[in-house]
Amino acid sequence: MENATVGNKNLVSKEEERYASFLKNRNLEKTNAADKKAVPRSNLYAKCIKRCLDLFISFPAFVILLPFNIIFGICTFFDVGSPIFYKQTRIGKDGKPFTMIKFRNMNNNKDADGKLLPASERVTKFGKFMRKYSLDELLNLWSVLKGDMSLIGPRPLPEFFVERMSERHKMRHAVKPGLECPYTVPEGSKLNNYYWKFENDIWYVENISFKTDIMMLIKLFKLTFNMKNRANHAGGLSYFIGYDDEGHAISLREAKEVYHLEDTQ
Repeated sequence: MENATVGNKNLVSKEEERYASFLKNRNLEKTNAADKKAVPRSNLYAKCIKRCLDLFISFPAFVILLPFNIIFGICTFFDVGSPIFYKQTRIGKDGKPFTMIKFRNMNNNKDADGKLLPASERVTKFGKFMRKYSLDELLNLWSVLKGDMSLIGPRPLPEFFVERMSERHKMRHAVKPGLECPYTVPEGSKLNNYYWKFENDIWYVENISFKTDIMMLIKLFKLTFNMKNRANHAGGLSYFIGYDDEGHAISLREAKEVYHLEDTQ
């Protein structure tokens, strides 16, 4: 789903709305009652030093990468045409929305009924290359410079996720979203699900410090240059849809495997 309004709720499919509504009515209140309250850590580093570290690293990185971004922009123009950027509304610190910009990597091909083809069928060859190496996200450094994002922090999510989230997991928005928040959960756990992603974010919010950020910057560097590691951390998730009967955050794909709601369309 790639256009100037990605992240808006009107782009959510009816199937997704059906499962989200079902799980919200069935389990959200129960999950909130059972969850442990998240307590964000407040210290001098989080209030001001972290921002200085962001600027110290992101400004020279943005300048160094600017020629590459210009080349990627030209390639994107010849690949998918104009505009070369698309905007996404994402949730920032304290739940405030901000606009995130990326290079386009999908065409607007439609089926016989005039509907956009699935995203997997619209990603171009050049787009797949950009995604494989996360080159389409280099522009996020601009969001860091503006102050909307940080280098390290929970990944920014679409607006419509918030009403599906438990009060505990909403506390991931107590800090600025980041380029990445590398996993700190046990390696034997199922890393490719929202339960661990959100719990990892909460761990970060409750343990934010200079030491934590340096540790995660090292993890991020290793993740960037390790293709196998990148696949383990970033691949295969469909949209977060709600909480199962045990209070675990799950994706749409996982919900469909468990609940099998009938299509009422």
